[in-house]
This record gives sequence, structure tokens and C-alpha cells, in this order.
Amino acid sequence: MTLNGWLQILLFCIVVVALAKPLGGFLTRVLSGERTLLSPVLGPVERGFYRLAGVKADSEQHWTAYAAAMLVFNLLGFAFLYGLMRLQDVLPLNPQGFAAVGDHLAFNTAMSFVTNTNWQSYGGETTMSHLTQMMGLTVQNFLSAATGIALATALIRGFARRSARTLGNFWADVTRVTLYVLLPLSFVLALALVWQGVPQTFAGNATATTLEGAQQTLALGPVASQEAIKMLGTNGGGFFNANSAHPFENPTPLSNFLQMVAIFAIGAALTNVFGRMVGDQRQGWAILGAMGVLFLVGVAVTYWAEAAGNPLLTALGLDPSMGNMEGKEVRFGIATSSLFAVITTAASCGAVIAMHASFTPIGGMIPLINMELGEVIVGGVGAGLYGMLLFAIVAVFVAGLMVGRTPEYLGKKIEPREVKLTMLALLILPLAMLAFTAIAAVIPEGIAGRLNQGPHGFAEMLYAYTSAAANNGSAFAGLSANTPFYNLTLGVAMFMGRFLMIVPMLAIAGSLAEKTSAPQSAGTFPTHGGLFIGLLVGSVLIIGGLTFLPALALGPIVEQIAMLAGQLF
Repeated sequence: MTLNGWLQILLFCIVVVALAKPLGGFLTRVLSGERTLLSPVLGPVERGFYRLAGVKADSEQHWTAYAAAMLVFNLLGFAFLYGLMRLQDVLPLNPQGFAAVGDHLAFNTAMSFVTNTNWQSYGGETTMSHLTQMMGLTVQNFLSAATGIALATALIRGFARRSARTLGNFWADVTRVTLYVLLPLSFVLALALVWQGVPQTFAGNATATTLEGAQQTLALGPVASQEAIKMLGTNGGGFFNANSAHPFENPTPLSNFLQMVAIFAIGAALTNVFGRMVGDQRQGWAILGAMGVLFLVGVAVTYWAEAAGNPLLTALGLDPSMGNMEGKEVRFGIATSSLFAVITTAASCGAVIAMHASFTPIGGMIPLINMELGEVIVGGVGAGLYGMLLFAIVAVFVAGLMVGRTPEYLGKKIEPREVKLTMLALLILPLAMLAFTAIAAVIPEGIAGRLNQGPHGFAEMLYAYTSAAANNGSAFAGLSANTPFYNLTLGVAMFMGRFLMIVPMLAIAGSLAEKTSAPQSAGTFPTHGGLFIGLLVGSVLIIGGLTFLPALALGPIVEQIAMLAGQLF
């Protein structure tokens, strides 16, 4: 570990925290339907969309109607994207003449992008036409991100409102987030990436002559536009198979830093939105503080593990100061690669600049744990906040049991209905992650996909289903996942991790909105200080540890022990 590496990590944290409040204020105004600097230009466009769709933006919905609108919207998006891929061979903007995408791969990819997972069992530059990339994948990058932010807003309104039966209007929330937040920010970031050298063109390929005199074909396309929203929307699906390790997606250290900040920016700002909407910004800072503690611990462990390297190679004479450079870009190095790996798995993004499977066992375990905890460390845009708020309900419930009082959070009594729904939502992820991994580990179709034996092979399968259910999309590589078995089961895991968690979460929001607010008293547990942050962090770690420690023991933990004993897999 070096001082330069720690300074890079510190600079990233400072920039993210500095952006949280101003961006949170802007998001709050947008989500509240207030006038912003962009209203003179985008206001008529917004109202035009409402007229075309027959939507009354000021007509609010009960949580059941909000959930139904969300499900219908995403079902239509899935059907459109699936059809686009199946027909891309006869549609325009296909300069490479790519064939139609196969049925099970199209199912997996459509489910992946609709659920904000962006798992890719294909090479983008060799499979998807420009039309599919732009009208299908990039559009879903916007809409799945907007859906997540809208859902987080609905839960915030549940805490903020008193004796209300509505949570807002899903159609208005998605429209406003897309128009006023995601599109403008993506436009600015895309221009910055083009400035740094990221292509943005309708050209298909370019031919270059190598130093040896051979001809090399370079894939091109509308890269910068997809790159911008994939980061801001924590989508992660790259234009190229190598994702952000590809020099066309991520050509410079500055482009890399901008991408890392973009991954966290909106998720961190939403904690400030929470504080503003509930009338106490300290509540938002407490949530961000808990996220920050978990994030910094993860970065420190990963950086330490990768900087320490493999003792077996050190014993063979490798300079120990080199650390573990396997699977990493020399232009990024260990510190930035470790930081990016923790950011992308903490934030449900899935973009990568290094191969996580090539990390040391402990270094690769931290990204895995980030996802298993539900990616509540900033998390996907919207999804990270509502996931952490579910853990906050668990934390105040535990605190209430300790002191013998009815649990309260922000003046709302947490009663059996909310606790049951919270546990139902939180148990969906481990069910999908562990059940599918167990199945894949014992049937021929699952075992055939492994390219490594022993605990590392098991970790590959565990990582895949964890990434799918957590709606992350990164992979350990080393797993041949483009098969009917993996495409279908991973697609189902994505669906479960996204939508089976959302419905009980919205039910909690609806229940909370109907409650009145209890006045604070001397016995009220404060939820904006260090004690609450510690309790919240402890709740996340204890629940995650009890759930996933046995599976981790079969994978990266035993692999680390074996490595120290001189055995590799």
C-alpha cells in the first residue's frame, strides 16, 4: 500500500461527499415537482409526455397502484427489448450485419437490463447492433435507473407523510427523474468522456495496421452515450466485452475517476434527499455515514489484500512491492483497481476495470460480500437507499427490544406488519443467491460451466448468482454462462432480486404513510448519531454474516487458507 493510493481513495471520498448535498437538493426539488433551472426548457416536454400518455401528474397513487404501474412499465420494457434483440438482423443500424440474438440469451439480457443488473453473457461489440445498443440497452439504462429512484422516493414519502393513503405518481416520478436528472447529467458526462477519447459514432469498424504489419479490426460505435448512463444509473453494462477496462470505454486516469464518481454520485445524494424530505438532514447524513463506514472497511481490506499479493509468488522471487497485478491494467494499478472493485459492487453497478476472479481470495471476497449484504453501501440508484432503510427498520426494532419500547423510526411506530414485510424483502436475496448456487453446484449443467476446480470454482458460481440477485452484473469470469441453464436461472434470479423485493418494500411505504407521527420524548431513540450508525452497521453485518458465512467458508475463505498452505486452484 502506498501514500499515493490512499490519497486517491481520500480524494474520491471527498468529492462524493461534497456532491451529496447540492445534488440532493436538486433531486429533492425535481421529485417534489418544484421549479428548477431546467424547467423553462424541459417543462413543456414533461407536460407533453403527460398529454400523450394520458397521465395526470398531480393524481397520486395508492401503493398497490404504484406497484402495478411499475410492474406493467417494466414488463413492457422487457418485451420491447426482447423483441428488438430477436429481430435485430432485419432492423436498421446494424453495420456489422450481426445475427438475431438467440432466445435464451435474449431472455437473459432483456431481464438483465430491465432489472438494472446488466449482466452480460455476450460480447457487446460482437453481438449487439448499434440500434440494439442505443434503442434497447441504453434506453433501459435510463428507465431502470429512473425506476429505482422513483421507488426510493416512494419509501421516503412513506416516512415523511402523515395519515396519507398515497405515495406519489409513478409515471410522474419516472418522467421527472429521466428528464431533469439522468438525461442532463448523462449528456454532460458523455461530452467529458468524448473529450477524454471515448468514441461516439455510427461507424461500424475501423481497420488499423499493427507494428508487425498485420491488419486489426477495431470495433466502434456510440460508446460515450452508453458509458455515461451506465455509470450514473449504476447499470454497468459495457459497450465492449472488456467493459471499463477497454481503452475505448475508459482511456485515461481522468475518465476513470469521473466514472467512479458518477457511480456513487446519485446514490449518495439520495441520502440527502431522504433527510430533506423527512425534515431533518441529519437523518440522511447518518444513513450516508453507515454506508461510508462499510465502504471504507471494504476498500481497506481489498487494497491490503491486493497490495500484499500472493506469498507463493513472493517465495519464487517476485518483488513483494508489486503486489497482485494479475488481471489488472498497468495504467490503473492496484489502488485504483481495488477502489473501483469495491465501488462497483457496493453500488450495484457491475462495471469493471480489473478481473475480480484474479484478485486474491480475500480481495475477491469483499466485492462478493458487498453484493451479499444487498448492495446497501450506496447501492444502485434508489435501490441502495431503500435497501439500507429496510435495515434501519431492523435496527430500530432491535433497539426497541433492548429497552422494552415499541420501536419507532422518524416518529413512525414499527409494528409487526412492517417487521414481517421487511424480513420478507430482506430474505429474497439470500434465497435467490444461495438456492440457485446450491442447484448449480450439484447438477451437470451447472458444474459444466466452471473453468476452475475446488473452492475457486464454487466461488465463481456463488459470485454469478449473487451478482444476478443483487442486480449488480459483474462476474468472476471463469464461468461459461452463455448456456440455456445459466441464462435462464440467472434471469430468474435477477427478477427475484429486483421485483420480489420491491413489492413488500412498497407495502411498507404504504403502511408507514398511513400512520400518524408520535412526538419525541425522553425515551425516543435518536437515529441521527453515532450510536444509531453503529447499530445500523452492526445489523447489516450480523444479518449478512449469519446468512452467508457458511457459503463464504466453502469458497474464498478456504481458498485463502489453501493459498497460505501452498495450494492454488
